[in-house]
Amino acid sequence: MAYRKILITGAAGFIGFHLARRLLDEGWTVVSIDNINDYYSVALKEDRIKILEKYPHFKLYRIDLTDRPGVEGVFAAEDINSVVPVVNLAAQAGVRYARVNPGAFIQSNLVGFFNLLEACKSAATRHLVFASSSSVYGGNTKLPLSVHDNVDHPISLYAATKKSNELLAHVYAYNFNLPCTGLRFFTVYGPWGRPDMSLSLFTENILANRPITVFNYGKMQRDLTYVDDIVEGVIRVITYPPTSSSDWDRYSPDPATSWAPYRVFNIGNHRAVSLLDYIAVIEDCLGKKAEIILAPIEPGDVEATFADIDDLTREVGFNPKTPIEVGIPNFIQWFLDYHNIKI
Repeated sequence: MAYRKILITGAAGFIGFHLARRLLDEGWTVVSIDNINDYYSVALKEDRIKILEKYPHFKLYRIDLTDRPGVEGVFAAEDINSVVPVVNLAAQAGVRYARVNPGAFIQSNLVGFFNLLEACKSAATRHLVFASSSSVYGGNTKLPLSVHDNVDHPISLYAATKKSNELLAHVYAYNFNLPCTGLRFFTVYGPWGRPDMSLSLFTENILANRPITVFNYGKMQRDLTYVDDIVEGVIRVITYPPTSSSDWDRYSPDPATSWAPYRVFNIGNHRAVSLLDYIAVIEDCLGKKAEIILAPIEPGDVEATFADIDDLTREVGFNPKTPIEVGIPNFIQWFLDYHNIKI
C-alpha cells in the first residue's frame, strides 16, 4: 500500500531524522513527536530539525510521549487514522547511562511506549513499526544472533525496556488486532550520528590528540550498519504490515512470529567487524594514529553482535550494501564539515 502520510516519533534523533528526510524527499507528509531532551547535544537535534522544517509537509510537536493527553491530541489534530502508519523511534538510549539514570528509561521507554500503543489502538493504526535493539540478546553468545532464539536474559536496563516493548506490542497485537513490527537495530552509524556513540567519540578524541578507551581489551565485534541501509529497510517494512501466522505452533513457539499480527526482525549489516579494524579505518580517514587505552568490558556491554537478517531479506528484500570503508569516510567528512574542522 502506498502511504503518503506518516507519524514518526523521534524525528530530531539520528535515525528518525534520516527516515523523515528520506520520506519527505519522496513526497510524504511527516508528522513527528519529539521532546528534544538534553541527553546529548540539543543544538545537534535542533540543527536536524531546521533541515526538516525546510520541507512544507513536515510538522513537529515538541511534547513528551509520557504526556498521554498530548499524544492523543496530536493523533486527533493530525488525523492519524487507520491508514496512517506510525514509526516509534523515540526512546531514552544509552546502555551505560541506564546505570546512572534508570528512571529516564522507565518513563520514556515504558510509559511513553504504552501511551503510544493506546493512541494507536484508539486510531486503529494499520501498522506500528517500533525500534527494538540488538541489546535484547544480552547473554546470548550463539552467532549470528537470531530472532528465533529466546532473549530472556538481558544484561542492561536499556535492553530490558526494549524487550518489554516487544512484549507490550505483542499484547496489543493480540488483544486489539494492532499490527506491530519490532526492528532490532544493530549499531547504526553515519552522518548526523549521536555524539555519545563510539564513532563520534573516537573521531573527536583522535583529532584532539586525546586517548581513546577501548573496552574488553579490544576484543569487541560489532555489526555496524550504515544509516542509509537502515532507512531503506525501515521503509520496506512500513508498507509490509504483519498478519497472523496460521502455522504458529503453541507447543514449540517461535519468538519472532505469532498467531497475532506481530513480527520481530533483525536489521543489521550481517557482518561482525572487529573494533580494532573499525578504529583503523577512522585512523586512515583522519591521517592520525589513535592513542589507545585498553580496559575491561563494562557491565551491560556484550562482546559481539552479528545479525542474522535472513528473515528481513526474504520478506522485504532487505540488502545492506554499505561497508565501513565507505560509511566511515562519509561520517568523517560530515563531522569535519559540521564542526568546521580542517585537517
